[in-house]
Amino acid sequence: MTNKQTAERLEPGTVIRAALELLDEKGLDALSTRAVAHRLGVRMNTVLWHVKTKARMLELMADAVVGEIPLDGLPDTPDPRARELARRYRRALLGHRDGAALVVGTYAAEPHTLRFAETFVAALLEGGLDERRAAWTTWTVMYFALGLTQEEQAAQRQSLGDRLRDAVTEATHPALHRVGDHLSPGSFEERFEFGLTAILARH
Repeated sequence: MTNKQTAERLEPGTVIRAALELLDEKGLDALSTRAVAHRLGVRMNTVLWHVKTKARMLELMADAVVGEIPLDGLPDTPDPRARELARRYRRALLGHRDGAALVVGTYAAEPHTLRFAETFVAALLEGGLDERRAAWTTWTVMYFALGLTQEEQAAQRQSLGDRLRDAVTEATHPALHRVGDHLSPGSFEERFEFGLTAILARH
């Protein structure tokens, strides 16, 4: 069987699922088209037949992560619906090792990502925001979720809370020392809810 025939028998979805499995096992730094090909037992050109480049593979992976967000069973009223969508977005990112780092490094105008964005923007418009505020609020919520989740996932691997405590003393950084207990690795869920409320607050 030729490499072209092998590539045609391998579905793009299979490539992306294998890439996500590799991401979960080894992390984003270990991800490459060669590593995915090795996992599938095919040549790298077979993987490239479907994803063209590593950058394109990452875009499709990011879209697949967003595609795991269920869009059914949402609250009927706009504000609770937007909040629940943001929570589901965060959970999807946390569902994969380095999930936030994967998504933040791409700009995937792909079906799942667009469907989620459409649902979120529609909730804000229905809630009374004008077009500019709906667009910019969506942008703010998504990047807030990405940034905080990326920090959370890094903290899980690198004991960042211990490093912060070791670096900050009352003598050297009095303000940070005073609020240090509120920046502990165990406070990410509360910080997310606080930030979400601050962003979505009506003025």
